[in-house]
Formats: sequence, structure tokens, C-alpha cells
Amino acid sequence: MARRYLFTSESVTEGHPDKICDQISDTILDTLLAADPASRVAAEVVVNTGLVLITGEITSKAQVNYIDLARQKIAEIGYLGEDSGFSAHSCSVLVALDAQSPDIAQGVDSAQEQREALSDEELDKIGAGDQGLMFGFACNETPELMPMPISLAHRLSLRMATVRKDGTLPYLRPDGKSQVTVAYEDGKPVSIDTILLSTQHAPTIGDITGDGPVRDKIQADLWEQVVLLVFADIAVKPSDATKFLVNPTGKFVVGGPQGDAGLTGRKIIVDTYGGYSRHGGGAFSGKDPTKVDRSAAYACRHVAKNIVAAGLADKCEVQLSYAIGVARPVSFMVETFGTGKVDEDQLTDAVSKLFDLRPAGIIQAFNLRGLPGERGGRFYQDVAAYGHFGRNDLDLPWEKLDKVDALKAALA
Repeated sequence: MARRYLFTSESVTEGHPDKICDQISDTILDTLLAADPASRVAAEVVVNTGLVLITGEITSKAQVNYIDLARQKIAEIGYLGEDSGFSAHSCSVLVALDAQSPDIAQGVDSAQEQREALSDEELDKIGAGDQGLMFGFACNETPELMPMPISLAHRLSLRMATVRKDGTLPYLRPDGKSQVTVAYEDGKPVSIDTILLSTQHAPTIGDITGDGPVRDKIQADLWEQVVLLVFADIAVKPSDATKFLVNPTGKFVVGGPQGDAGLTGRKIIVDTYGGYSRHGGGAFSGKDPTKVDRSAAYACRHVAKNIVAAGLADKCEVQLSYAIGVARPVSFMVETFGTGKVDEDQLTDAVSKLFDLRPAGIIQAFNLRGLPGERGGRFYQDVAAYGHFGRNDLDLPWEKLDKVDALKAALA
């Protein structure tokens, strides 16, 4: 008998308070790395009504106007006037930064670290910036090899931002969320059970007033301009049985930092796999690539995606763990949940030989220090909203399928 179950993932728009913080943190990171690739960055941001606080630990030779960076990013997101309850022009921006702890730095520092190509011996001298565990995941539910619920949730959130910014639905405001519940049978997605969209909006839409009429208008517009377009190229589509919920409380006028405080690193499940895979607990945004919370999670995704793309498993999860100041991983695991086409011990052995999972090796393979300088001064900020994985709209090094042939050959 087929097992049927429901699985739900959520996404948030770039105007969500937590995502504002993530994007400011990564804008700071981009700017520092572009000017000084050796920068050590752990930038944390807090937002509340009329307030932005930039804190954390930064060691860099770059000279940066953090206040201007924060205001520019807030304006880019869309908080330009008081009608949304928060404004790039009038909010207070406070800066309280310290230098990186020398006790942490000594475990990572190396005189060779900034060379373009390091020898195997040199790679072994550059340790992880902290202890911790990281996971990466891939499955064949979508073309980008991501779980379907989070993939659809991100598409919906991104489309809501697009129709707001291009004037299609000008009454929308920057804050918003999406949530998608997918029905599975025997581990395969078969139907869309529920679509939930919550979006900040103007109190009135033209001559339409009142909570009920306004929400009815928003629901009709979102169905036509967001949902139908997002699902146009998706095999599993909404049906008459699909529940479609919009702003379930009735209205969503007060939002953004006025409605709720935000904090960097508070949307780690949104950033990764929507709860479909395990998570090591470390956030990404605002951290330079010596922090394995970020760089090793990218490496885990790279490994898992190449395994699935090579046809060696339908579903794959990879775990790494590190000790501070130690280059080689403490542990490494490949799990295929019974979908593997080869023995997992053989798969683990092949991955260990083909992928360099030392922190400096990951940084070198993905050019994680040089990317901001190559891309007009922005790279990390572009993944700070709508997910770090499965982004076909961005050319991300950890999404490349450059090890597929080597894996097939090693396991032939």
C-alpha cells in the first residue's frame, strides 16, 4: 500500500525583517572582501522600528562606510518611504564592531593563505575557523535537484517581490512569506495540498477599502500574477483540491521592522532545504569563507548534487564536521536513504578522493574570497534572500556539476 504524507516548507521575501539583516550582513561581507580578500568577517545585524544595529567582529584593511551600506541595501529592498513603516532615509544606524579574537585567528592564519594556488602541504596548515557540523543535500524532485516544497516556496516569494518592484501589483510592500505543502506518495511528490501567501500591503487598493474587499483583491491578483506563473512549468500543479490561503489574519499593513524585530541568521532553514534535510545549526550570512558554517555547507551541497546528478542516488545527504584550527574534517558521511545505486562505503571513498574538503581547499576550489571582486562587488548578498542552493538564476560555484564524470568513472 502506497504511503501518503504531506510535507511543508516556507520562504520569506527580501523585505522580511530577518532577511533585511542577512542581506546587510552579506553586503558588508561583499564590500570588505572586494577591497581586502583577507578580511575576517562575522557581521551581525539587528533591525527594529526605525533602528539598524551593526555588530560583530571584523578584521580588515578595507575602509568601509557601514552606515551608507546599510541604507543602500534597505533602499534596494524597497523600504524608501514612511508608508511601509521603515525607511532607508530616516532609520537610525548604529555601529558597534570589534576585531576578531586572536585566539580564533591563530587557528586559521597562514602566511600562504592568500596565494592563488596552495600546495597540499600548505592546505593542511590552514585550519577551520570553528568547530561544528554541516549538512548538504540533493534529490531529483526538481531540475535544480532540490526538494520540491522549498523550491516552490522560493519561487513564490521571489515572484511576489518581482510584481511589487515592476509595478504589476504596486500596492504590495516589501515584507512577505510563502508556504507550500506538497503531498507525497512513496516518497514522490504527486500534488499540491496548500499554498499560503502572506504579503504586506497598502491599507487601500485604489477605491477598494475594508479588510475583506482588500484581501479578496490581493488573493485574486496573487493567484493570477504569482501562483499561475510560478507553476506554469511545474509538472505537479495546483488543482481544485488545493487550498489557497492569503493573509489569513485578514490584513497585513504593519510589517517589516515596524512589525517585528529582525536578526541575522534566524532563517537558516529557509536558507537551506526547508526542513527536508538535517541542518548543523550554523548560519551563513555575514561570515567570511574561513567560517566552515558557510563554506563547508556549500561543499556538502556540491558533493550531494554531483552524486545525484551522476545517477548514483535519487536522494543524498552529506555531513562534515570540523575542529577549530584543524584542516582535515573530523568526520565525513554520505547517506542515500536506500536510493543509492552503489555501496555507500564505495561512494564515500570516491568522494574523499575527488573532493578537497579542507577549508582552504574549499575556498580555493570555489574562489570564495575572489567572487565579490569578480561580480561588481556583490556576490554573497545575492544569495542572502531566496536560498543559497538550487539557484538557477545565479552562477554559483557549489551548484556546478563538474564532478559528475569523475564520480561515474571512479565507480564504474
